[in-house]
Amino acid sequence: MTRDSGGPGTPGTDPQQLWLSPEQPRRGRRPGFSREAITAAAVALADAEGLEAVTIRRVAAQVGAGAMSLYSYASDKETLLELMVDHVSGELPASAPLTGDWRADLKTIGHRQRDLMLRHPWLPTALSTRRSPGPNTLAFLEHALAALRPTGLDGAAKLEVFAQLTAFVAGHVTYEITQAAAAESPDRAAAEARYLATVAADGHHPELAEALAAPARAVTPEATFTRFLNRLIDGLATD
Repeated sequence: MTRDSGGPGTPGTDPQQLWLSPEQPRRGRRPGFSREAITAAAVALADAEGLEAVTIRRVAAQVGAGAMSLYSYASDKETLLELMVDHVSGELPASAPLTGDWRADLKTIGHRQRDLMLRHPWLPTALSTRRSPGPNTLAFLEHALAALRPTGLDGAAKLEVFAQLTAFVAGHVTYEITQAAAAESPDRAAAEARYLATVAADGHHPELAEALAAPARAVTPEATFTRFLNRLIDGLATD
């Protein structure tokens, strides 16, 4: 993701200033928009057209403002992205009750993360670089750490497990989106199936031949994700 050129901000955002300082619009007449409105407009634009469509100028146009007036709310595109990630994280149920079964709770968290990323397909890409957690992100992190309390893991290990889960979900959603796009070309899918069948029958790939001959499993996106998620979480050790 590239930053807008020519903006007055400098790359990088001080998280304390971003999340703990109150919103400070410019002096003069009160603007007809807020940081929340700007962030919501940016999210809507990314949902509709992808991250590349999100620029300070496009977002300014969405809220009916001049680009320069937005820089006091989001100094550059990276700051805007920080705001967007935390904004959509507010959709995650951070206060949902936990069962006490940490594996079951972690699987529920994984499904909720997937649902969020499918609603906002740009989110996996946005999470691929380091982000400073805002209030909504921190609330859900607190929820996940509470789910992991029965494991007895130390704090660092619990943070690693949550990071591992989030990375898995982001990667899988990216795969799902790619597969959905490929499914729109049935001729290509049929050609790939014929190719694999030919390779499996050539006698040089016995492991592949055995794998392809195994009984088919449910291949709906939900069923596939659930299988992968279960393998990941059921295999986690706590010692």
